[in-house]
Amino acid sequence: QVQLVESGGGLVQAGGSLRLSCAHSGRTFSDYLLGWFRQAPGKEREFVAAISRSGTITPYSDSVKGRFAITRDNAKNTMYLQMNSLKPEDTAVYYCAASARTYNSGTRSPRNYDYWGQGTQVTVSS
Repeated sequence: QVQLVESGGGLVQAGGSLRLSCAHSGRTFSDYLLGWFRQAPGKEREFVAAISRSGTITPYSDSVKGRFAITRDNAKNTMYLQMNSLKPEDTAVYYCAASARTYNSGTRSPRNYDYWGQGTQVTVSS
């Protein structure tokens, strides 16, 4: 079993920055592909970014590319999402997720992931 706990969310003004963390416990951290998703009220959960087991593959959604950066520290069993130049439309609950699959064409789909955190709220004011 895998447990994921997000932290680092909060309220920030447009143009500001936040760094989310996702702490992993349970099975071997480096065995999992990891991802960040977000869900705004009334909307479906959407892909934000993912990172392969080795950290060498990092796809991003077009809406965050160039502003967000996903990293992982396999020694600390933690994944991060550095969010810069935040916009009001980035407001959502952010979830981290873990997949036992290797990077594949389905990596951007929530169905590809086996474990989920409880989410952390990010609110960007205009």
